[in-house]
Amino acid sequence: MSIEALRRRCAAASQGDPHVTPPSPSAPPFRDQRLPFAKRIDDLLGRLTLDEKVSFLHQFAPAVPRLGIAAFRTGQEALHGVAWMGPATVFPQAVGLGATWNPELVRRVGEAVSKEVRAMRSRDDRVGLNVWSPTVNLLRHPLWGRNEEGYSEDPRLTSAIAVAYTRGLRGDHPVYWRTAPVLKHWLAHNNETARDTASSSVRPRVLHEYDLRAFRETVEAGTAAGVMPAYNLVNGRPNHVSPLLREQLRAWTDDDLLVCSDAGAPSNLVDSEHYFDTHEEATAAALLAGVDSFTDHGTDGRTIVARVRGALDQGLLTEADVDIAVRRQLSVRFRLGEFDPDHDPHTGVDDFDTPAHRALAQESAEQAIVLLGNDGLLPLAPGTRLAVVGLLADECKLDWYSGSLLHRSTPLEALYERFGAEHVEFAEGVDRVRLRTSAGTFLHVPAVDDAGEDAEGVRGTEGALDPALLAGRTDLPPLTTDVLGTEFALVDWGEGVLTLRAPDGRYLSVADDGYVRASADQPGGWVVQETFRLEPHGNGHLLRHLGTGRPVCVAADGVRVADEPDIGPEIFELVLVERGEDAVARVAARADAVLVVAGNDPHINGRETEDRTTLRLPAQQERLLRAARAAGPRTVLALVSAYPYAFGAGGLSAVLWTAHGGQAAGTALARVLAGDVSPAGRLPQTWYADDADLPDLLDYDVIGSRQTYQYFEGTPLFPFGHGLSYASFAYADLTADGTGGTGGTVRVSCTVTNTGAVTADEVPQLYLRAAAPSVVRPRRELAAHTRITLAPGASARPVFEVPLAAFGFWDVAHGRWRVEPGPYELLVGASSEDVRLRTAVTLGGASAAPRPVRERGLGAADFDEQSGIVIVDRTKASGDAVTPGPAGTGELVYRDCDFGAGVRRVTVTVAGTGTVEVSLGGGAPLATLPLPAPGSGSGSGSGSGSGSGSGPYDYRTLGADLAAEGVRDLRLRLRGPLRLAHVGFSG
Repeated sequence: MSIEALRRRCAAASQGDPHVTPPSPSAPPFRDQRLPFAKRIDDLLGRLTLDEKVSFLHQFAPAVPRLGIAAFRTGQEALHGVAWMGPATVFPQAVGLGATWNPELVRRVGEAVSKEVRAMRSRDDRVGLNVWSPTVNLLRHPLWGRNEEGYSEDPRLTSAIAVAYTRGLRGDHPVYWRTAPVLKHWLAHNNETARDTASSSVRPRVLHEYDLRAFRETVEAGTAAGVMPAYNLVNGRPNHVSPLLREQLRAWTDDDLLVCSDAGAPSNLVDSEHYFDTHEEATAAALLAGVDSFTDHGTDGRTIVARVRGALDQGLLTEADVDIAVRRQLSVRFRLGEFDPDHDPHTGVDDFDTPAHRALAQESAEQAIVLLGNDGLLPLAPGTRLAVVGLLADECKLDWYSGSLLHRSTPLEALYERFGAEHVEFAEGVDRVRLRTSAGTFLHVPAVDDAGEDAEGVRGTEGALDPALLAGRTDLPPLTTDVLGTEFALVDWGEGVLTLRAPDGRYLSVADDGYVRASADQPGGWVVQETFRLEPHGNGHLLRHLGTGRPVCVAADGVRVADEPDIGPEIFELVLVERGEDAVARVAARADAVLVVAGNDPHINGRETEDRTTLRLPAQQERLLRAARAAGPRTVLALVSAYPYAFGAGGLSAVLWTAHGGQAAGTALARVLAGDVSPAGRLPQTWYADDADLPDLLDYDVIGSRQTYQYFEGTPLFPFGHGLSYASFAYADLTADGTGGTGGTVRVSCTVTNTGAVTADEVPQLYLRAAAPSVVRPRRELAAHTRITLAPGASARPVFEVPLAAFGFWDVAHGRWRVEPGPYELLVGASSEDVRLRTAVTLGGASAAPRPVRERGLGAADFDEQSGIVIVDRTKASGDAVTPGPAGTGELVYRDCDFGAGVRRVTVTVAGTGTVEVSLGGGAPLATLPLPAPGSGSGSGSGSGSGSGSGPYDYRTLGADLAAEGVRDLRLRLRGPLRLAHVGFSG
């Protein structure tokens, strides 16, 4: 069913069903299923007291027993499976789902996840039905720590995958939703560094053409219940008080969208951002901007309730303002069937860990694998003697938003099963070390009782360590020292961040009592307690625990982190027992081929709260790769990672990449290596060759700094959309037609034929580009794609319907979308750079018109080009202004300004101090407007002004003589700490 048809059915059904059995005469109207939701919500709102409505504004809304209303919680993480609530089916990370380029597959994943949410909810009412997923932030910068959470750097691919996932989460019932998905994180959020205080400077074209687009197309599809604002600021204003929530988001749909704050963000408005002076003022501003549910202070709603009550008492809010937010919450609750349990079709769903879900986890992991390079070694021939090495070869890593594993496969386990243990030899390739104390003894891990009893919760019924019960324990013995010590596996994850693992697989960790124990199955947690750093000190090293920041000491009662002034840190000597490279060389020398499985741990060096600093592989993994190459056999690199890397591909026979693939990750990789499945994943983002290709992490101007495949002019390591196959495909017979008027489409089709010897998937991709644009446009941008399965010799003819609006751009001169008339190239191929066919169409549209500056002046942020400029908030409530960046100077260019028969004066609306210089074209300044210090009068020179405020929003209007006529380019140079909001002209 199309989403349009679904919405029509929903609209009809929500008007009430006269065939529903009426409630008892004593039941209130909000219980009457014959009435439309809007009338039922009106009735319920009218029955709630103000105190009850205010209490609903916190994430954990309490029950209202007198009305029979249960407690309700906004927020259940479900990014790639149900998270944080115990065991559940774990699917590939979101970036891996993006790499499938398969919306229909992702829809089925969303459906499975939502069914498991419902099944878990039936057993545990802590599981919420308002799910906070997916993340639709664009993967603009590959060093962003949360790269794993997004789908793609491209807005159209992101929205296609997001619509599919939310459609699966929502379900297809015309009235009742299986779950209510909330999109994260509104808006322009790609940095963890200073994420709650940094401001993303986003020019209007980037805002409309890039950052808003992924959200807009998903919201317009009708599959999302709401959004969550991001921690950061955009153009100087926190997202939680952004007018874009009202001006853009709520203008895209008639649905009651629920806006849920991010955790702690309401308090940040005062505590870290200092945007408001009081929490009452901040809470009122957020509510008025459109935040409906406040996620703050955990499960305790008293603080938020007190702030709202304070805002009401101070006249900053009215009860009507509260009603608007509560109405949106109730709208979601009604759609989830809370008030109609007898008619909710999702009640009693128990599809949990089903064979179908397990098969889907494997299918999605297989479809997410991208073959980056292959000289013919893959698929591996039967009987190949394979050396498997690397830090991730025998791992199945989870991330912060994963559920607990019900099933687990590692590459090594799956390769043993697929090829036979006699054909596979393993070496992890980590350094084996012992740590000697200044007393000459060594760190020692005490044995854990192996009696097989689980009374302590340490061992399972078969006597094996139960890793899920180990992390954070304080009843396990702390480390001690003895004359022999324990040999640890030391893994350097890059930037000197280490983990130390005991021979039985347990990681060293630090619990709340400060003692060091071998007590964790994996590194993890919000604060990772399993990471350390070796710091040179004297003739040895300090072992610093990164979770606490303290060095390790040896005390009489065990090894712990130093927290007492009378116990000094221990100085350790690192005794190397075996280098990881030596183990790799040893097994590689006995093999026909070596598989190096490298990548990242999703909890270390690149995760929520922590951006990466480089694209390079950690040095230890680079050494292992060199050792494998040097050993002689043909080498395959399998990268299992949450983000792109830069590395030298020379000397490698094949390279694959997959995101952490969930519970079936190992099985999927083994099946691709064996040729049971032909890989067909495609890169959802550009893989750059070097750190030098990257802009600054906080530079959000994708146009000006030439970011993403759309604008990047260098040579990538691997381009957007790239991915190879075990088959080959021919493209032919490209046609394009349907260049009608407004609202029409361009219909593009071609024939794709499998010219290989195996059945395989291909992903034809359609890109467009303006051939002769009047402004900077993308080199190419994705317009459509599909994933098709073809048997050898078989052909298919995919058809792409591209709306004419897709050819448009945001015209800053007039503040609207515009399709420019003229020729457009249509490029079809296997990636953004592997173009097989091309044709051109000529479209009609609206011709460029000069800026009517004489009538309307110029919004300062509506520039065509800039240098050294940052966009900031004009006021706390609305609007943009511009200011010079850190260098203190900046330039703005406004093209094709129409001064008509002539103007004689220019005025600028400014705050602060400094100078504005005005010139035409590239000539010398024709007017200089100095901004006198507030209160010092109008100043001297050619400018004059009014106003004497001293705050950042205390604007003054300054004027100067300026003679200009006709259509000219205008250039402004700003100097000093000023804010420019508007430029006006008069005759």
